[in-house]
Amino acid sequence: MHLLYLDESGSVADPQQRHFVLGGLSIFERSTHWIEQELNQIALRFARDPCCPYDVELHGSPMRTGRDGWDAHHVPDRIQAMKDALSTLQRHHPRDIRLFAAVLEKQNFSGQDIAEVAFTQICSRFDQYLMRLYRSKNDKQRGLIILDKSNTEARIQTLARDFKYTGHQYGVTRNYAEVPVFLDSKASRLIQLADLVAYAVFRHFEHNDSQYYEIIEKCFDAEGGVIHGLYQR
Repeated sequence: MHLLYLDESGSVADPQQRHFVLGGLSIFERSTHWIEQELNQIALRFARDPCCPYDVELHGSPMRTGRDGWDAHHVPDRIQAMKDALSTLQRHHPRDIRLFAAVLEKQNFSGQDIAEVAFTQICSRFDQYLMRLYRSKNDKQRGLIILDKSNTEARIQTLARDFKYTGHQYGVTRNYAEVPVFLDSKASRLIQLADLVAYAVFRHFEHNDSQYYEIIEKCFDAEGGVIHGLYQR
């Protein structure tokens, strides 16, 4: 099964922010363990107990700004940890990992449900990626979207069912095994990595801070020179 881990960056309701991002990574289920091990080694640099890396949660905004206990660590160390985590994507692309992100400039979607627009884009693009795998490699594996826990859980699951049975503006989804699953990010390194992806994209478009984005910019799903994994409007 191909798993798409997603998280948000930016606030739909914050008028001071111009962009909202939904983004993350697609990974084949058998590869998740190895990525998790690499991320655990990064987390261990900041763990109080060297035997328990899971006490450290890798999250972009707290790591950069020093929230949630990260102020106990030096800024250069925190920034380097973010870059090292994102570099795991670079090393495993494209064999194991493809990135997907929807970047919405909120003023372009006045009166619309921005979270719905972003999810529609990602859902459609991941579905098309799975279809390409089937056609080009006879890969019949289905997909599953996994998101961080949020107050949009019920809405997203309803949308996924609608996309399967009645379709969305781009057609009907055909390659999902189940409606999206929501996890607590503390329990999933891959959700944390999705957070770092979304945050890297947000920093690039919202603040012209590309130091994180430049690590992953060539990892978005693409075919024949056409980038399918990144939607920007």
